[in-house]
Amino acid sequence: MKHTAVAHGKIILTGEYAVVFGHPGIAVPAPLAMQATFEKNSGASALTLKWLGISGGEAWEDYARKIILHVEQENSASFRGIVTIRNQLPLKKGMGSSTALVIALTRVLLGPQKRAEALAIEDAMNPGHSGIDFAVIWEERPLYFRKGQEPQVITLPKDLLRGALLVDTGTPNESTPELVAWVRERSEDPRTQRVMLRALGDIGKCTERLRNGEDIRTVFRDHHRAQVALGVVPKPVQVLIREIERLGGAAKVLGAGGKTGGGGTVLALHKNPDLIRPVIRKNAQSFMPLLPTK
Repeated sequence: MKHTAVAHGKIILTGEYAVVFGHPGIAVPAPLAMQATFEKNSGASALTLKWLGISGGEAWEDYARKIILHVEQENSASFRGIVTIRNQLPLKKGMGSSTALVIALTRVLLGPQKRAEALAIEDAMNPGHSGIDFAVIWEERPLYFRKGQEPQVITLPKDLLRGALLVDTGTPNESTPELVAWVRERSEDPRTQRVMLRALGDIGKCTERLRNGEDIRTVFRDHHRAQVALGVVPKPVQVLIREIERLGGAAKVLGAGGKTGGGGTVLALHKNPDLIRPVIRKNAQSFMPLLPTK
């Protein structure tokens, strides 16, 4: 017997890092997803893992096995058979791939309603997380999020992300937990505290501005500048976004960004997306429409 579960990735429109410090954020589900299928075979000697689609090699397969081990230990269970992961999400690029994998595997092994169990595994696998990724990926609805409070379902304009492009700027050299710890350290250092706290506050204000209906491109421009002030937008990504803005568009890094290497995924907006495609081709690894063309 086969069981299948799906967990979509996430797109944080506003709130990166700020949500860790108690400011609000807004996130929406991504159209890309992780799918996990479990084919039980009690006669098998072990659990076999297959990974299809966008691959992260041995590191991500090991990560999946650690999640499964947590599921088994937390629930006094032992699984035998084949787990197949079919992945559409960019890995380590700000779209919630690690959390989506936790949720997809928990759902397929334990059942679709095991939220508390999935959150416990998320806490173990991604210590220090704000909770926004887990909330929006689990709920699969746009959410207004503030740490320590129940997320609120939010209604956004249907055409808010019309023509949006997901831009791959490369994998950051730093992990999300490393970056969060670094931002926290700088926010507590008297030499950088003022700049950091102001940037975090500005990101929180961007959430309220978007929630109140301000044009998303204006919000994105200020949000991006605050992320630059935090130090999580690598120089080449700053160049890319500057060019997008010069052409009348707006863009921001999704997720943790990076100090060095790539900045992960950038969400780019323009009323006429064709105008920014040439600069994206020049300054990024690849890009794709956020939503399929109808």
